[in-house]
Amino acid sequence: MELTTACFLCSVNRPPNVLFTPCSSPRLPAAAAASYSAAHPHRHPLAQALQSEALKTLEWSAVCRQLASFASTPMGLGAARDADVPIGRTPAESRKLLDQTAAAALAAESRRWDLSGIEDVSAVVESARKGELLTIGEMCAVRRMLSAARKVGEELEATAAAGGRDSFGRYSALLEILYDCDFCMDLERKIEYCIDCNLSIILDRASEDLEIIRSERKSNKEELDSLLKEVSAHVFRAGGIDKPLITKRRSRMCVGIRASHRYLLSEGVVLSVSSSGATYFMEPKEAVELNNMEVRLSNAERDEEIAILSLLTSEIADAGIQIKHILDRVLEIDLAFARASYARWMNGVCPTLSSDHSDGSCDAESDHGRLVDIESIRHPLLLESSLGHPGDVAAANSMYFANLNNSMRGLTSGDNSGVSSDFPVPVDIKIELGTKVVVISGPNTGGKTASMKTLGLASLMSKAGMYLPAKDSPRIPWFDLILTDIGDHQSLEQNLSTFSGHISRICKILDAASAESLVLIDEIGSGTDPSEGVALSASILQYLKNRIHLAVVTTHYADLTLLKEKDTQFENAAMEFSLETLQPTYRILWGSVGDSNALDIAKSIGFDGEIIERAKQWVERLRPEKQQERKGLLYQSLLEERDRLKAQAEKAASLHVEVMNLYQEILHEAEDIDNRQNALMAKETHRAQEERKATEMEMQAVVKEFENNLEDARPDQLNSLVRKCESSIASILEAHQPGELDFPDRSDDASYVPQYGDQVRVKGLGNKLVTFVEETGDDDIVLVQFGKVRVRVNKNDIRAVASRRNRASISIPQLTRKINNEELQNQVEGNKDEGSLYGPLLQTSKNTVDLRGMRVEEAAIELDMAISSRGSYSVIFIIHGMGTGAVKERVLEILKNHPRVAKFEQESPLNYGCTVAYIN
Repeated sequence: MELTTACFLCSVNRPPNVLFTPCSSPRLPAAAAASYSAAHPHRHPLAQALQSEALKTLEWSAVCRQLASFASTPMGLGAARDADVPIGRTPAESRKLLDQTAAAALAAESRRWDLSGIEDVSAVVESARKGELLTIGEMCAVRRMLSAARKVGEELEATAAAGGRDSFGRYSALLEILYDCDFCMDLERKIEYCIDCNLSIILDRASEDLEIIRSERKSNKEELDSLLKEVSAHVFRAGGIDKPLITKRRSRMCVGIRASHRYLLSEGVVLSVSSSGATYFMEPKEAVELNNMEVRLSNAERDEEIAILSLLTSEIADAGIQIKHILDRVLEIDLAFARASYARWMNGVCPTLSSDHSDGSCDAESDHGRLVDIESIRHPLLLESSLGHPGDVAAANSMYFANLNNSMRGLTSGDNSGVSSDFPVPVDIKIELGTKVVVISGPNTGGKTASMKTLGLASLMSKAGMYLPAKDSPRIPWFDLILTDIGDHQSLEQNLSTFSGHISRICKILDAASAESLVLIDEIGSGTDPSEGVALSASILQYLKNRIHLAVVTTHYADLTLLKEKDTQFENAAMEFSLETLQPTYRILWGSVGDSNALDIAKSIGFDGEIIERAKQWVERLRPEKQQERKGLLYQSLLEERDRLKAQAEKAASLHVEVMNLYQEILHEAEDIDNRQNALMAKETHRAQEERKATEMEMQAVVKEFENNLEDARPDQLNSLVRKCESSIASILEAHQPGELDFPDRSDDASYVPQYGDQVRVKGLGNKLVTFVEETGDDDIVLVQFGKVRVRVNKNDIRAVASRRNRASISIPQLTRKINNEELQNQVEGNKDEGSLYGPLLQTSKNTVDLRGMRVEEAAIELDMAISSRGSYSVIFIIHGMGTGAVKERVLEILKNHPRVAKFEQESPLNYGCTVAYIN
């Protein structure tokens, strides 16, 4: 058996650019570890153990669990939950991780990246390498993984290309991850060629033998089915069964037959009997060989499918290294996008890593002037109280911008107006260049330990390529080891007291620390005699300053704060405590010394005043300097002055913001007035146009109805039809008028007598400008023309316009009355004069001939045809226009000489360019 390989000719060549492999646990750089272990063979394992304990102390696994909420693939989710995320082993690796996070954040702005379709097939590959036969589903999972991983790389390249040539540099950190990946397209196509993953079947084209076997089996089954149908029909016709029955028993096809009619298949083989014994399932003699062939072909097909699966399993096993490499690279991409989403959730900013001991490429510390410069950083594990659980990504994204102002809370604003700050309180960590040891003092529950843990987590997050929940551009050194002595290390099992547990841990830290290490010690020298504790602590700090990059310790020993006066490599910091509320403010005062405020705290709790007073006397005895009280008052005064100035500055800034907001609001309203005016004008214009169209349609319908009724009307009905039409038109105009208008009284309107063709205004028509036509028989009714429509209106509603000069009449009317009231009355009375024979002089589309634009001969032919087509006693309106007069002369000549033309009337002031002819 051989797989069809005609289509598998594709190979993938990519430039080799191997990046570092993600480390499963933080460790020293490889080169440094080798030399470090050679010089100190017992220190390297010790450093690893202390680093692991520091991760537990700083709750690194909890931060990774937050990160896991944003992972898409099973590999990323598992790595984050197990705190197995990559941590840079060198400054270059950490910067590479930060670049990947920045590139992922940039890519996430253009589209949503979902890598959940990439399955973890490492177990499948391991099974294949062990020689276990893979199932069709497992092979399809490998194909889907390869296809999805390849598409991720293609989409990343497309996204980078869409941004132009410069965007490749910003996406390079992500693109380089997959550059050296062999996506095993040959294997992917083989699986796709051999297996239909939608139906989970092996295709006939997988091998030539399988195709032949399935073809022969199909032919054999068709022949067997035909034979069994014929036998079953014969048994049915003979009464051996109620209906034809073909079934399978013992993997062989057979027919059902009653036991009493078994003789119909005398030479058949009984394969089975029903539970009642009334029905036999028999294999006809003619079907024995066909069934045997079916069994042989079925077994051969199964063997061929197993052989195909075996070959594909071998292919997957051979590509196991490449597949695992792809999974590792996909894991890096997934974690990069997870870090980007995590940064957005907590409103993080990218830190700047600096190191004096890495490769000499970074001298930012000397340029900036600070070793550590982090503004308003918050502990990441405390963010859930304000931002919600990171697992709810949708809720976190919806709250992202809403929390921009609220999340940057804390005491850096200096607001002591009595309004409590939101939780968690951000702190500023600012350590000057050249500082080796920072001593933090202050009251209990003041935030010393939390601030120190925040610095440790910030270092770890920066090394792991995570953004920091801080403001502006945080700057922090790269530390190879982060060693901590935080918490109570008392152990009855190891016979260690609290003090001995601390000292034992510090001894290990001194042994494992290097020149690039960060050391965090909480309550150094506590648990023993104060004088000895101070002496031992000072000696430890003097030892540390020459052997580590930075050490941060907390203490209640005031003597340790005096080390700064003798050595500039020491720095002091104090946790602020409000004497008014007797509560900590959780702000760090750099360069200051803090009091423990134990007596004030005890007093606020409710200790007896006598106890407090005796304690104060003891304090004065222990502090012979009488200037303590004055220093405290001076310090408190300075704090109050500083807070007052900050409050004034913030109030001024707040007023400025309010003024600017008001200005923007007024500006927006001013712009909006113009927009609303334009929108209103557009709306009113559209409404007027719609109303005009509706009015025209209604009036056209009335005219159309009038024309239709006119054809069938008797002469005595003409007057009523005209009045009905005019009344309908007047009703339409009245319905669409904007409303009655009040006209000012004018003395000359009472004596004004309109003349034919005068332009007047009619009150009942919404003060519309119309043309006066004539007075009717009624005293108070006159006839005016509005557009193409003539309307009867009350004479008292007519108002003269400013200029009474005659103006040009408007377009040709559609209703032209030439029949006066006397003629209509004569028609009613039965006086059939000549005019009454032709009916009313009404111009319609049916009795109008338009000759405008035609040549003289064309116009003559068109007029002759129109006259010939008209019935007896009808009128025809001939529109010849003004022009040169050639067509008009030809029309008048034809009308004079045509035998059917009784008479004709040339144009009138109301019908310029139109001649009316009366046809016999």
